[in-house]
Amino acid sequence: MTTPPRPWPGLFISFEGIDGSGKSTQARQLYESLRSGGHDPLLTREPGGSPGAEEIRALVLQGDPDRWSAETELLLFTAARRDHMERAILPALQAGRTVICDRFADSTRMYQGRGGLRDKVDALHDLMIGIDPDLTLLIDMPAEAGLARAKSRATDEERFEDFGLDLQQRMRDGFLALAAAAPARFRVIDGNRDMDSVARDVHATVLRELAPSS
Repeated sequence: MTTPPRPWPGLFISFEGIDGSGKSTQARQLYESLRSGGHDPLLTREPGGSPGAEEIRALVLQGDPDRWSAETELLLFTAARRDHMERAILPALQAGRTVICDRFADSTRMYQGRGGLRDKVDALHDLMIGIDPDLTLLIDMPAEAGLARAKSRATDEERFEDFGLDLQQRMRDGFLALAAAAPARFRVIDGNRDMDSVARDVHATVLRELAPSS
């Protein structure tokens, strides 16, 4: 079966999931697996991934949970993504590299789109970003388990974890709804297992995408 050509020679992969789902670990594992297989992937993250975006990351992930209004937070995330896209993601894709991104626009659709701002999230995305990943791996797990993992980490980036279990559950439901609405892009992977089992599923999924179409 012939698949439509991508707008760039590289493969753009994002990892999504609730806090504590293990997506960051799986993104790193995939990066190492692809490198050992002779590929030249780029591992990056959001918010962040470029010098300017990393500065914005510190603003949005640290401090009091109510530090920013929802509208201000949305603008900050969009600004970070625009810089990241221009300076890191698009150059790598245009050079034929595989880009592995820990979170992308789907996280903004969920977290910053809560409270009735989803239409604004989508409008800003269309206006200022205009791209989505070729493949999104949603690492899914129960909200309670994800929150327990997230709170056990030693980090000062706990602003969203501090909103508690209710937000975690709403975000999980939202991610699953996004996956159901875009099945051609999303693959849902059970993250409530040991790390190696999840990594094997992730790697097999990505290798299928990297295989030449016929």
